[in-house]
Amino acid sequence: MAYDQQLQERFYELRNTIRQQLFSHLNVEQFKAVETGAGPVLCLAGAGSGKTMAMVNRILHLYIFGPIYNARPELSHGLNQEEIELMENWLKNSEEMGTRTLSPQVMRLINMEGIQPRSILAITFTNKAAEEMQSRLEALLGEKAREIWVMTFHKACVRILRREITALGYSSDFTIYDDYDHLQVIKKAIASLNLDDKKFTPRAISSLISRYKCELKEPADVLKKALDFWQEKGVQVYELYQKELKKNNALDFDDLITLTVKLFSEHQDVLEKYQKRFLYIMVDEYQDTNHAQYRLVNLLAEKHNNIFVVGDDDQSIYSFRQADIRNILEFERDFSRATLIKLECNYRSTQRILTAANEVIKNNTGRKQKVLWTQNPEGELLIQYRAADEKDEARFIGEKIFELGDKGSSYQDCAVLIRTNAQSRALEERFMKTGIPYRIFGGQKFYERMEIKDIMGYLKLLVNPSDSVSLRRIINVPRRGIGEATIQKIEGFAVEQGLSLYEAVDKYTEIDKSSKALKEAAGFVRFMEKIKEEAKDISITALTEKILTETGYIEGLTKDNTIESQSRLENLKEFLTVTNDYDEKTSEPSMSDFLSQICLVSDLDSYEDEQNTVTIMTMHMAKGLEFSNIFIGGLEEGIFPHSRSLMDDELEEERRLCYVALTRAKERIYLIYAKQRNLFGRRSYNLPSRFLEEIPLGLWEEYKRVSTFFETSYEANATSSKGTALMLDYVLGDKVEHKKWGQGVIVGTSGQGEEIELQVAFPGMGIKTVLARYAPLQKVQ
Repeated sequence: MAYDQQLQERFYELRNTIRQQLFSHLNVEQFKAVETGAGPVLCLAGAGSGKTMAMVNRILHLYIFGPIYNARPELSHGLNQEEIELMENWLKNSEEMGTRTLSPQVMRLINMEGIQPRSILAITFTNKAAEEMQSRLEALLGEKAREIWVMTFHKACVRILRREITALGYSSDFTIYDDYDHLQVIKKAIASLNLDDKKFTPRAISSLISRYKCELKEPADVLKKALDFWQEKGVQVYELYQKELKKNNALDFDDLITLTVKLFSEHQDVLEKYQKRFLYIMVDEYQDTNHAQYRLVNLLAEKHNNIFVVGDDDQSIYSFRQADIRNILEFERDFSRATLIKLECNYRSTQRILTAANEVIKNNTGRKQKVLWTQNPEGELLIQYRAADEKDEARFIGEKIFELGDKGSSYQDCAVLIRTNAQSRALEERFMKTGIPYRIFGGQKFYERMEIKDIMGYLKLLVNPSDSVSLRRIINVPRRGIGEATIQKIEGFAVEQGLSLYEAVDKYTEIDKSSKALKEAAGFVRFMEKIKEEAKDISITALTEKILTETGYIEGLTKDNTIESQSRLENLKEFLTVTNDYDEKTSEPSMSDFLSQICLVSDLDSYEDEQNTVTIMTMHMAKGLEFSNIFIGGLEEGIFPHSRSLMDDELEEERRLCYVALTRAKERIYLIYAKQRNLFGRRSYNLPSRFLEEIPLGLWEEYKRVSTFFETSYEANATSSKGTALMLDYVLGDKVEHKKWGQGVIVGTSGQGEEIELQVAFPGMGIKTVLARYAPLQKVQ
């Protein structure tokens, strides 16, 4: 067929212009990452350099234009003037309105050598990052975006294992054990070996097992190489632990990765099936991968070699989670023809902040060279403050937060970053006294609360009756009179008969019908069987409500009528919001899928930036977040860098941690160190951190108090007329109202000047100590 030559030339011209317009918002290096679609690519993406944007647009480019852009692809049909006008109109609207979303008609016209979305696997490290990427892709690609696997390592592995794990001798309805569940199994294994759980603590054994699994080492691989008695016994616990997991048809988080690697290594047909599907593999935060994840990616990519990894070696801070920085540093050795792309333009911070971060990190030797820069303003000087002690440090931070508020900053614009959780105590005390709303990020998580784990136990047991950990948790919740002695009898019977604990409950109660506890246990099994039948016809939300009602769980909490029980009822209502959200948004809801999603929620997934509170968090928890104002406390030798991290490799990771902390800030950074500090029950006198010395003089200024008479005791900065006036406003017995705690009575006072403290008794809340100067109190007449 002879095409109209003029229309054809115009089509190629417009197609090329549309491509330029689609990606015109990217900088040169980002666009290079986008259009380099074939072969291995290492994209070194500095903090705040727009790596998510690059990844999303790379997928868009692959879908429309394919891995290698062809400016003149062969046309499969004749062109008409209408189609040319469609393209011209889109370009005109795009230039006028700044839109980059293609209409379906234009998409079909220019998509001539694109790849199928289902052939793309994009791995992220948090569900939150996956959801953000998926949302952006759906805005650009519509429903086609749902064919792409955009998910965490763990979620991708769960999806594969649900389909294929029978090849490894497990059932596809396996349970995923969270931190609490897996510690119960470890405790049981320690007890079985008659080991002292004070010498062989469950947490230490858990770390040992996790390390072995991330290194893809099974018990038999390491037993002969044990260095000492403790390690030898630890490996024996590992062996027992793994047997118990399999008996329960359960996997821990590490198993999700290691068993997928095992599946691919031992079953070539399964590996080829997924290699055939995933022609293009992308991995975010590659510097955080461990050996098992590295091996998984390499297995999937070895056939086509179309692997694109994004990461920043300068932000590799999770070696305690078995992350191996060598994976990113040696990528070009693993893939000899790899293309290296550096994203060094930062869109987050001021130039002064970036220069400080660059100056600190350049002292590391084990890194790939890059220098962050920005088109943002130069910005303010960093502020350095030498505090008298930890209380003065907290006082300084509190005052600066109030000052920033006067300049228009919100509480949520401020974050205090600390090296260890123990540093938060003085900060919390000060913030409570001064009425600064705050939250400790990384505290008890929603799904770790007792009532949530109880209802989750019921749901897990419904899906997987072999799950003895969940059965043990809920068989006497609410109380049914089934004690530990009864459970141990049933466990012994289960071992003798080769039964699961759930099967043994039913069988054993038929043998001994005299025991009241066993009758209750039999009733529990009957209830679970009844619920299992009813679960086939109702939603997860309706099922959850049914369990909470029919077990008497809700009734028990309602009768308690305490502040704690009310809080637990509120948490259960929130859980029902979660189940309802899942029921409504999932096309084919299943209990297994729901439980998998809940179990795979990570710390960062729970971060909400809508709350107007100051955030206190460790530097490790801060990775991936950003705030206008960052306070870094405890910048002293022995605290940061940590006293246990002074060897070369460890010190380099501490420096990377400092780099991460600095690059969280958009506008201002406050660097605080104390002359003396009370921490871990002892008072120490530490030198300023070496990281402070690595920031050149021209980038920071020292903050000094104007009225300091006694450096070591800020409290000695005595009275002020303002403080005296404040004291005159309050007397013992005054009734006051607090914004958060309601009405109360002043029962005591202490301090002087601006540091006057009031002790106020609030009904139901106890006695609270607040600073008169800051507390949101009003007198009640």
